[in-house]
Amino acid sequence: MQNFKYIDGGVTAAQGFTAQGICASIKPSNTTKRDLALICCDTLCNSAAVFTKNLVKSDTIYVTQKHLENGKAQAVIVNSGNANACNADGYAKAEQMCELAASVLSVSVDDVIVASTGVIGQEIPIEPIKKGVQAMKGTLSKDGGTNAAEAIMTTDTVKKEWAVQFELDGKTVTIGGIAKGSGMIHINMGTTLSFVTTDAAISSEMLKAALLDAVEESYNMVSVDGDMSTNDTLAIMASGKAGNKEITEKNDDYNTFVSVLTEAFKSVAKKLAADGEGASKLLICKVDGAKTKKDAKIIAKSIICSSLVKAAMFGADANCGRILCAAGYSGADLDVHKIDVSYKSAKGEILVCKDGLGLAFDEDKAKAILLESEIEILVSLNDGSGSAEAYGCDLTYDYVKINGDYRT
Repeated sequence: MQNFKYIDGGVTAAQGFTAQGICASIKPSNTTKRDLALICCDTLCNSAAVFTKNLVKSDTIYVTQKHLENGKAQAVIVNSGNANACNADGYAKAEQMCELAASVLSVSVDDVIVASTGVIGQEIPIEPIKKGVQAMKGTLSKDGGTNAAEAIMTTDTVKKEWAVQFELDGKTVTIGGIAKGSGMIHINMGTTLSFVTTDAAISSEMLKAALLDAVEESYNMVSVDGDMSTNDTLAIMASGKAGNKEITEKNDDYNTFVSVLTEAFKSVAKKLAADGEGASKLLICKVDGAKTKKDAKIIAKSIICSSLVKAAMFGADANCGRILCAAGYSGADLDVHKIDVSYKSAKGEILVCKDGLGLAFDEDKAKAILLESEIEILVSLNDGSGSAEAYGCDLTYDYVKINGDYRT
């Protein structure tokens, strides 16, 4: 694993980037929460993004895809409170948001990334966005990243921002970002909303490849509720200001960059899962001994997605049958007679299944282990060298409450 360290600064930690987030009152009931953010670089950046594979998409995605056709971007505008999805004027409104940002930031409209998150199927009001963008003119700063992180939150309970530093070609390189996500998370080649900045010198083509490599081991292994968002967007901009030799091929420097990006993304993936709507526990399913890595990933994701597993973890019920069941219907190639299952937390570890058969175990110890806020579900298939991790959360009463009155 490549050496790196976490630092302060979030999405503005890398050289060249500033940001800001304010309350624009995009939702009529919103009077205090920040809900509009801008991120900008003082130079044109090599850029790339990955998006949801849901066939129903926010128009912001289509606009951003168009703007990134040349692999360049310089700014991001993003709002919470309204997804701008399934609206007759959605594309025009997304383009208008880019025009507003371009005007106050003095960048080309084609170099603006746009994203939205919130309620689907409601017309997005442009007036509060117009006023909000004007209010942010001249206010973007190195300290504004944390306000931007707050502005993209919906049902999130905590801000998700991060930054790392490492050595590349003898230069100090920084990568930082912000993310949001709490519900409607079942990721496939994207994330919820996540904006990443770096001062590494790297081509747009290699940035896109790096994103695809990194999300496979991190964001794509997260599931909160099995529902894939219409708005998933993960975008990255590279200013090149670190001064390293530009990465234009998959060489050692590329591998270093991807290694750090992957580990950082894994930490964010855990934050997204832990902050799942109504969640009280972070679940990490670790599968080893699979015939292939692909099989391990399929099984880990199947277990973490199981509503019965999630409910059992909420109730601190060490029911190995639910783990075995989810592995069995996953579609992966496995020998069900070789499976071992254990639960692990800060209170210890307990084996509950051996060779596919349930064991007698200390129920009190198991309950103590499963009452912790972070639980590892350890599944050994004893049939190969494939391994994988998946990230999720428990299923609580509050999840239904939150989503039962989401629009109100």
